[in-house]
Amino acid sequence: MHAAVNAEGRDSFSYEGKNIAPVIRVFPGDTLKIDYKNDLPVHSTESCAISPCKNMTNLHFHGLEVSPQSPQDNVIDMMAMPGDTLHYAVEIPADHPPGLFWYHTHPHGESHRQALDGMSGAIVIEGMERYIPEVRKLREQVLVVRGESIEHLADAAALLRHVDADPPSCASSAGAAERVFTVNGEIRPSIGINPGERQFWRIVNASADQYLDLQLDKQNLEIVALDGMPLAYHDPKQPVKVVDHALVPPAGRLEAIVTGPDATAHPALRTLCVNTGAQGDPNPGMVLADLRAGKLPPQPEKKHRKLAPPQYQSVDLHAYQSSEPDFTVVFTEDDKGFYINDRKYEADAAPMTHAQVGTYQHWRILNSSAELHPMHIHQVHFLVFAANGKPLENPVWLDTVNVPVGETVDVVMDFTNPVIRGMSLFHCHLLNHEDKGMMAKILFE
Repeated sequence: MHAAVNAEGRDSFSYEGKNIAPVIRVFPGDTLKIDYKNDLPVHSTESCAISPCKNMTNLHFHGLEVSPQSPQDNVIDMMAMPGDTLHYAVEIPADHPPGLFWYHTHPHGESHRQALDGMSGAIVIEGMERYIPEVRKLREQVLVVRGESIEHLADAAALLRHVDADPPSCASSAGAAERVFTVNGEIRPSIGINPGERQFWRIVNASADQYLDLQLDKQNLEIVALDGMPLAYHDPKQPVKVVDHALVPPAGRLEAIVTGPDATAHPALRTLCVNTGAQGDPNPGMVLADLRAGKLPPQPEKKHRKLAPPQYQSVDLHAYQSSEPDFTVVFTEDDKGFYINDRKYEADAAPMTHAQVGTYQHWRILNSSAELHPMHIHQVHFLVFAANGKPLENPVWLDTVNVPVGETVDVVMDFTNPVIRGMSLFHCHLLNHEDKGMMAKILFE
């Protein structure tokens, strides 16, 4: 795989001679090997959060519970300047949960620009049928949703009309829409599904800085996994959650069984308007894709491999619900940048916090700013169990959680995986915020 400049002059991935980001499919126990060459020019014509742009790049395997040390998911020390090649060998543990993950570039100061240019792709860890047997026989759709900038396009208004973009009436911030969404690289494509047909959709919000509030016209979403974690993995009694819409922050993933609506209704997959706060960017509702009935192309034959029986893991929340947090994350911002616990990220800084491998920790995340922030930590999942100090009725495991303006979220961090040792990161996944300082180190020891 190469980092290259495409015909539109934007940074992109190149694979087998084409500017595409392939869907990577692996099984638990596999080793994912990638040679990643930086073919970007030495001098960039684009702007970055930290100037000048150096056109450096690397890969982050978002959500994978793998080692943060080289040659695996190490975004701190593994960095390719133009002309360099990185050699990744990512060992997927044999007991890794199945689900949807993704890969994207993570060079601090240039992450937002490269993500906005579309340098991202999906990773599927096989084996979801062990937790939801029905998906084995269903047609699968992998949908990579990205935000594309329209700020400087002459036909921006026409593009917004094409996707039926609503005025950002739900927002408390002012300003015109700066993005349209693409699905697998296309603006408002068609998704083939017949009325009454059940399909398995795997959706990643790969946008650099936009929220999704997903809704399927005339049908519910039967969610079976969030952020690459089957709901049944931690609660086998509740393997499915049925909703009429679902908020998916930047970097979040949703896997759901959907039923094809009545074709006469001209149904669509859409995102609803999201209020990102007084200082947030406009996030209007719009159509992501139209649903089309008819004869569908053959589904590629699914590879199968005998896997271990499903595993289940639960956490007793009683002790955490009454305890003070082991660590508190505070998001703040001002005209000079974005901060975690009043500190901007520095490449040579010591870790802000430590985690003893084999333990759980109670973290509290406080958003003391006037806009939404999605908090992500590399390599691990966490159980979101309280909001504003009140226990949630249905705690859920995630790797990226939305933190509302002026509110707190309490989570149990799972640091029990023995393969996750070394220096890693946590940060806001609005990548322009991360680039401008809203990131910190954590040492797993």
